[in-house]
Amino acid sequence: MGSFQPFEKSSERNRRRKRLGKIDAPLGEKLQAVKWGEFRLGDLFEIENTLSFNSDRLVDGAEYDYITRTSLNQGILQTTGFVNEENINPAGTWSLGLLQMDFFYRNKPWYAGQFVRKIVPKITIPENAILFFQTLLNLQKPILLQVLVRHVDETFRNTKIHLPQMQDGTIDFDFMENFIRELEEERIRELQSYLVVTGLSDYTLTLSEQDALKGFDALEWREFNVTDVFNVKNTHNILSSEIAENSGGVPYLCASTENNGVSSYISYNADFLEDGNCIFIGGKTFVVSYQKDDFFSNDSHNLALYLKDCEADKSNQLYLATCIRKSLAHKYSWGNSISNAKIKGNKVMLPVRNGVPDYAAMQNFISAVQKLVIKDVVKYAEDKINATKKVVKKEVEYKTNEDKSFLSVAESVDYK
Repeated sequence: MGSFQPFEKSSERNRRRKRLGKIDAPLGEKLQAVKWGEFRLGDLFEIENTLSFNSDRLVDGAEYDYITRTSLNQGILQTTGFVNEENINPAGTWSLGLLQMDFFYRNKPWYAGQFVRKIVPKITIPENAILFFQTLLNLQKPILLQVLVRHVDETFRNTKIHLPQMQDGTIDFDFMENFIRELEEERIRELQSYLVVTGLSDYTLTLSEQDALKGFDALEWREFNVTDVFNVKNTHNILSSEIAENSGGVPYLCASTENNGVSSYISYNADFLEDGNCIFIGGKTFVVSYQKDDFFSNDSHNLALYLKDCEADKSNQLYLATCIRKSLAHKYSWGNSISNAKIKGNKVMLPVRNGVPDYAAMQNFISAVQKLVIKDVVKYAEDKINATKKVVKKEVEYKTNEDKSFLSVAESVDYK
């Protein structure tokens, strides 16, 4: 098994990093070429209980996150002000929710609800390597999901992962940092191109969208029977053992919060195909999502909801999916799953105008929110690209301490 040492910014290490410069090989080839070593998670991290408490003790404020075992919103149920000192979990740790076994990095102090573990690094992890570890930790979810909760701590400590390794057996943090940096640069360039091609770089709000945001708090709301708004049907049942993963282009859905519920894209008997443009509910987990395309389903307990009396589009259905989740999530969980029979007795709160659902308000609001998010994304992309330009400019020449010669580093990508 490989050894590990705390990260230190020594002059030798900084010299070694500078020699790397810009790496021209494709990222996939780099992962194949680097040396990998095996490391035990218990040698890298400690897994600890959190001193949890119920949300009724939270106070107004945003200094701390309150973390629960949900997979939504990075596990954050809400923010809070100071509650007490003894229950605070420090920044620079990971939370592990004992439901979906999701690992989330915490960059500020946090409090915990029930069934949340704290993952504390025993090594010093450089900032740009955190995402590398985030991915590796979440790759262990299938292992942890197979054991009982009381065995999670032991299983975590004894699980072995593979990390880039130096010749001396220590973790190659330089490789991780450079890989994440270049991966981020690549994704930013792709994002910028996508925004231009799709026209999403235009984030100017229309008057209707501005009014939808300003008037949100003044909306009138009313309860509706779910079955008065939707036609509800159970999906077909296609077991994972019956499919060939990545065998086609049709989404294969399961009751997961990840990737909008899409487990794989498959080819299968068209008689089992479900119509898209609907709201999909994972029957056993109450995961609610909008599905644009036709799809296959892994379980007949899953529900597909088709809008009545209105043309269904992405905007109004994203709004409706949120309304369903907010109205019914407190009723259903793994131990009390939703069903076609149960949902017929449920009600959903919707904005109304003249006594009927106000679908125009829903569409304008979602369109406005999308533009606000896109505005932040565009700004993020621009800031990252400008930061990259500055870094590349500084890296044009390096003077090594060994031979006092200048090392020219060519810019591999044109960011202009």
